[in-house]
Amino acid sequence: HGKAWKGANGCQACHGQTNQHLDTEQSKKTIFSFAKDGGRSAKERAAQCLSCHSSSKHVAFWETSKHKSAGLSCDSCHTGHSNLSKNLKMPQTELCFSCHKDIRSESNRQSHHPIKEGKVSCSDCHDPHGGFGTKMIKADSINELCYNCHAEKRGPFMYEHPPVEENCMTCHSAHGSNHNKLMAQKVPNICQSCHDWSRHPGTPYTQANSFVSSAPAGRGGVARSCQNCHTTIHGSNGPNTLGLRYVK
Repeated sequence: HGKAWKGANGCQACHGQTNQHLDTEQSKKTIFSFAKDGGRSAKERAAQCLSCHSSSKHVAFWETSKHKSAGLSCDSCHTGHSNLSKNLKMPQTELCFSCHKDIRSESNRQSHHPIKEGKVSCSDCHDPHGGFGTKMIKADSINELCYNCHAEKRGPFMYEHPPVEENCMTCHSAHGSNHNKLMAQKVPNICQSCHDWSRHPGTPYTQANSFVSSAPAGRGGVARSCQNCHTTIHGSNGPNTLGLRYVK
């Protein structure tokens, strides 16, 4: 792949017998062609690649993967003539974004995983060849995937926060957000979506007059970030004083 021809691993390993390739106008039909007009289905092209690569653990779940179900083949992302890592057709992020344009848009928001900065790659979290996890992630659950980097959020804690135990995505967006720390909504809106009964006296927070307290006159204003007091929102080992969990 992408190197000087070496005997049995040369052109014919992928394209079959080539002795008639230049002797006819239908040259692509005399060989196994991976071109769009080569007449080979995605299933056939993948089978040709897997005739050599089937023993690789990376393709163990290919047959049940979403990429295969979507009609993709190995050559949708790889080419035998590339000098890039993994024989990709183009750099990984650019390649993934060529199809996943919605994720590219999310990654350009103010709070995002550093994908475009080159510190994180799509394949750090996802396996393009398939797997057991949802969204082709490299873990049994979203939380287990997140804990690979964010181990301090794993716990166990004396006071667990149920949404954290259930799914990190309850509060966070994976690829990008217009709110701080990849939050799905702005604080305290996201807190009040569950804790509408527990706010400080006053009216629910709205974004109108955002620099003015929502507390009625004479009651004293409070800052709008629940995390001013509840800093350990992922779980706490602190005392459950006055029924207030996750406090400083």
